[in-house]
This record gives sequence, structure tokens and C-alpha cells, in this order.
Amino acid sequence: MLANSNATANVAVKDLARAKAFYEGTLGLKQVDDMGGELIVYKSGDTLINVYHSQFAGTNKATAVTWTVGDGIESIVKSLKSKGVAFEHYEMPGLTLEGDVHVGYGMKVAWFKDPDGNILNLVSR
Repeated sequence: MLANSNATANVAVKDLARAKAFYEGTLGLKQVDDMGGELIVYKSGDTLINVYHSQFAGTNKATAVTWTVGDGIESIVKSLKSKGVAFEHYEMPGLTLEGDVHVGYGMKVAWFKDPDGNILNLVSR
């Protein structure tokens, strides 16, 4: 039923101005719509990310958005670190940590948080 429909990530934030600085300035996403100061829509590749104002911002303890970045994961991690992004380190079975990148199961993964504590990640495949 939904196999051929596009999906959009939704990320709750407390402060849209601060989120805008992060999602545009730090991550380099392009804003494609602004819904009256309550919702900003970003384009990321062929997908959209809705960043919206909510009192429940940052309460999700699981990954909210994943970007598949291929072999460039290390350079992206380095670039984000240079912009002040701190990466999360998790102990997970089958994964080893190489700097800020978790390696295992034929892939590389790096996790970080937005200013509201939403968990975001990069994956090589």
C-alpha cells in the first residue's frame, strides 16, 4: 500500500531559530518551506525533513534521522566536528569504535545530537 510513497522525517524542536541555525548552518540543509514559524521543511537528497516546534522536543531516546552517506562518512564526521558537533559513543555488540565512527557488520555509523537532543546519525550504507 505505501511501498511507492515517499516518507518524511519529523523532528521536534523547542526553538525554531536555534534549530534553523543548526540544520542550515551546521548540516547544510536547504529550507524549502516555512509554515508560519511553527514548521520548517528541509530538503535532504530526494527526501524532506520537517522540523517543527513542540513542547516534547528531544524526548525521543532513539535515532530520529539517518543519512546514508557512503564512503565519505569520515570526512563528513571531520567537517561536522570542525563546526562544533560532538559525536556520541555507544557500546553495541559487534561494533568497534574508531575515533567517532562505529565500525561493524560491513558498515560505518556515527551518531550525534541536534541542539534539542534529537539523535541523528550517518551510516556508510
